[in-house]
Amino acid sequence: MQKLNILVAGSTGYIGTELIKLLINHKGVNIKYLCGNKSIGRSISSYDKTLKNKRLPKIIKFKENLLKEIDVVFSALPNGQAQKISNKLTKRNVLIDLSADFRLKDPNLYSKYYKIKHSAVKNIKKSIYALPEIKNKKIKNYNIIGCPGCYPTSILLPLIPLIKRNLISKKNIIIDSKSGYSGAGRGIHKKYKNKNLYESLSAYGIKSHRHNSEIQQELNIETKYKIDFTFTPHLTPMFRGILSTIYVDLTKGTKIKEIINDLKKFYKNEIFVKIAKQNSLISTNEVINTNNCLISVCESKKKNKIIILSAIDNLIKGGGGQAIQNLNILFNFKRNLGLK
Repeated sequence: MQKLNILVAGSTGYIGTELIKLLINHKGVNIKYLCGNKSIGRSISSYDKTLKNKRLPKIIKFKENLLKEIDVVFSALPNGQAQKISNKLTKRNVLIDLSADFRLKDPNLYSKYYKIKHSAVKNIKKSIYALPEIKNKKIKNYNIIGCPGCYPTSILLPLIPLIKRNLISKKNIIIDSKSGYSGAGRGIHKKYKNKNLYESLSAYGIKSHRHNSEIQQELNIETKYKIDFTFTPHLTPMFRGILSTIYVDLTKGTKIKEIINDLKKFYKNEIFVKIAKQNSLISTNEVINTNNCLISVCESKKKNKIIILSAIDNLIKGGGGQAIQNLNILFNFKRNLGLK
């Protein structure tokens, strides 16, 4: 197998280091360059000790001429940076972006939510919102891959099939999501220095969280309906993992067993989506360090309502793992290559 030459930009963040740990075990790639902004000349093991004995290049500054030797650029840089890279791509290059730069189709919406003017508007049409289990082979038609956010991944996977089949109401969907603090990046420790990050639970981004736009866009596109939902994220005192609790109304005549069977049928060929037994009280512990999304459908005290639980590891299924899923689809690798 001829290996792909890989460049990881933004390699020192939580998602960047997690991506590298996964790529090390991917037989189809060669990690040629690691790039960063404030860490030039340092070893990646200074950010993650588990990488200490791995043969990896030292961190360098990203330069356009590096693209001549590269097949795939993974960007885990802050929002706004992958746009700049996209403007420099050659015909040889594929960009797999883990930021929000190519998630939203409307550049004005991007500016509204991310407070940055999009500098590569022409490239938005050349990109795809790449939720692997939903977009599947369509991903092969693009060389700019926008990986979904972690919260939306946990939310869209259970909701899209059920709305498409008209099994749940399109109105009054309530989404309560809780994430480990790694989802906020390494800077979270400074931001919450005096707020007892490690022993408190806090809601944030009510009404204005950036992922509202992404969830709305994809629900509307994939179901062909305008969906009404409320989303509230929470930061928890655990390092990694997301648990989304989703409250939905059943359509008339729909039974809970039909919901479970439909999800199983929809994802029967998808190895990373697992449907638990009815009323299973799942936890993030069951998905940590995996690329799985575990979904449980539970009864409510009201007959016409159900509660859906969806758990992922935000750094893998909601980050580096999903990016590698997209890589595997693009280059016809086995779906689980490099993934646990």
